[in-house]
Amino acid sequence: MRINKEGYCLKTKKITLQTKIFGLVLLLGLLLILLLTIFFGYRESKQIEENRGRMALEISKTVSFIPTIIAAFQTNDPSKTIQPIAETIRKETGAEFVVIGNKDGTRYSHPLKSLIGKKMKGGDNERAIKNKEYYVSKAKGSLGPSIRGKSPILNKEGEVIGIVSVGFLLEDVHQQIMKNVTKVLLVSLFALLISLIGSILLGRNIRRDTMGLEPYEIAALYKEKNAVLHGVKEGILAIDKEGYITMMNQPAKRLLHINGSVRHVKVDGLFPSDYLYEVVTSGIPQVDKEMVWKDKTVIVNCIPLFDDDSKVSGVVASFRDKTEIEQMLNTLSEVNRYSEDLRAQTHEYTNKLYVLLGLLQLEEYEQAIEMIQSETEVLQFQNSIVFNHIEDTKVQAILLGKLGKASEKKIKFEIVSDSYLKELPAHFKISNLIVIIGNLIDNAFEAVTGSDFPIVKFFATDIGSDIIFEIADNGKGISDTEIPLLFARGFTSKNGAEPRGFGLANAEAAVVEMNGMIEVQSTPESGTVFTVYLPKEYERGQKA
Repeated sequence: MRINKEGYCLKTKKITLQTKIFGLVLLLGLLLILLLTIFFGYRESKQIEENRGRMALEISKTVSFIPTIIAAFQTNDPSKTIQPIAETIRKETGAEFVVIGNKDGTRYSHPLKSLIGKKMKGGDNERAIKNKEYYVSKAKGSLGPSIRGKSPILNKEGEVIGIVSVGFLLEDVHQQIMKNVTKVLLVSLFALLISLIGSILLGRNIRRDTMGLEPYEIAALYKEKNAVLHGVKEGILAIDKEGYITMMNQPAKRLLHINGSVRHVKVDGLFPSDYLYEVVTSGIPQVDKEMVWKDKTVIVNCIPLFDDDSKVSGVVASFRDKTEIEQMLNTLSEVNRYSEDLRAQTHEYTNKLYVLLGLLQLEEYEQAIEMIQSETEVLQFQNSIVFNHIEDTKVQAILLGKLGKASEKKIKFEIVSDSYLKELPAHFKISNLIVIIGNLIDNAFEAVTGSDFPIVKFFATDIGSDIIFEIADNGKGISDTEIPLLFARGFTSKNGAEPRGFGLANAEAAVVEMNGMIEVQSTPESGTVFTVYLPKEYERGQKA
């Protein structure tokens, strides 16, 4: 962190990506050149020394077998014959020296004529003279350190009469090595220069692709983007032009009931994809589109993404759940309906009280008593079942309201005497119970409307691991073709101007939310039975 003249803290500049690439290529190039030069120099020195030694040995062997040279050893002045031959061979082969001497080491030939007749130097003649060996050696002679090929000269009897020493100076060998290494080094430096230019071009290309942003800036933007995506309540997903998901935030996964990663997975089947593909094809945004997906109603906005060629490269969709708001409105509607049921019950009993008051004013005491007894018997029977067999106050309240509504509609609403229900578990919300039981009973009331003897029966039991509610009616029943459509949102078989087709859909949604199930059995002209199974145990991870 730096501080400017005004005392403000300035962010320390970081090394750019282009500089990093350039520095990395330069460092790796120099390191590679150094290692290869050392390796090549070592291999080259060994190879050149080996080649020169082999060449010196072959030349010395050839010289040792020349008959003229062998015969010259029998003359009084061998040097006179041997020196010209040795110099000719030296010049033709490029050797530094071709020295021929007798077995005592006295020279008969040498590039420096002043050294002819003197002892050979180096001390490496013993193996050739004593053991008749042909070999390569290194030694320091009169001309300096050299690589030598040693060969004995044998007469007809196979006796050693002299020795041939052909050599190349180590200084010349090293110079040759340096020349070869220098050539390799120049080529390597040229390749390094090309690599550095390539690294500069690569850095610029990457900078264009990242819109001038450095990697640390991209990382910061990525973290900020993730924080924003997962922080918003709306679900957000992005797809490419092929329909594969490239991004989906956590709210989207929760809304769509998806676990795990869906990156590079086809969007079909995970989300209503018609609008997405329409935007991919047309490039026109789709705004505030309402659709039903599984158990939820969602509001979707689709925005196209364009590449540099102004072609659609993908789509970003944002969506929010409308089901929660609808559920709240439905619950309020059911509570309102429940209050209406209580109002109907109050109205019914108010009318009966007025009749009773009229009978008392007319002094028709026997009829009044008979009426009270009749109402009491019915009320006591129903209340005995409601309060003695149904111990849960939430269900009691719902049933009492429906009893009043049935009385007002002149429908016989029976609570089966075999019903038995203890207090429901804590996760059974009254809102869900109103939606499930209330809608099913109201649906049964509507089904028997117009019947000569309308009857609706309610049965409940908590035997076993499930809470079971059963609502039966003796209405006209439901056809086999309509049963699969019963719980579809908006479907109704009833006529009327007011919106219908949501009661059973809401009831099923509430049952599914409680991890339960609902069954329908219907016989045309005989009636319909709805059976609801709700597990007693609350499963973690399921909504209660």
